[in-house]
Amino acid sequence: MVMEKKIKKEIKKIAVAKKPEAKPELKKETGPKNRYSDEELEEFKQIILTKLEEAKKDLEILTEAFSNSGGEDINDTSPTFKILEEGSQVLSKEENSQLAMRQTKFIKNLENALIRIQNKTYGICRVTGELIPKERLRIVPHATLSIDAKNMQKKTRD
Repeated sequence: MVMEKKIKKEIKKIAVAKKPEAKPELKKETGPKNRYSDEELEEFKQIILTKLEEAKKDLEILTEAFSNSGGEDINDTSPTFKILEEGSQVLSKEENSQLAMRQTKFIKNLENALIRIQNKTYGICRVTGELIPKERLRIVPHATLSIDAKNMQKKTRD
């Protein structure tokens, strides 16, 4: 009887030792994606780089327009002042200055989007945490809010 108990113990040990290890289950992505793939991020990066190049060219033109750095006008050599024309020029320079400030902000937003691409957080709404639709990002590549979050933001302001 003592021998039987020893044999049963040995059989249990062998059975436990031969038990296959539990394999970790592979997680299937059944829920929504939480980030864009590297290929998708590369596509967005190219869109942003193109827009960034255009924006910098536009900023250069605007800056020249309000700072008179072109140097090819006759403002400083004109013998007479025409008050209305000068007022119009000042207004135009102010508008160009405001447009340049806006363009600078746009460039900064595009550069921030490139940083988010590097961090692989690009395209994630900062309010809802969901992915911003590709269509929106192709049109507004620096977007940080989904349409729903943007609409909620407008409602709270009104």
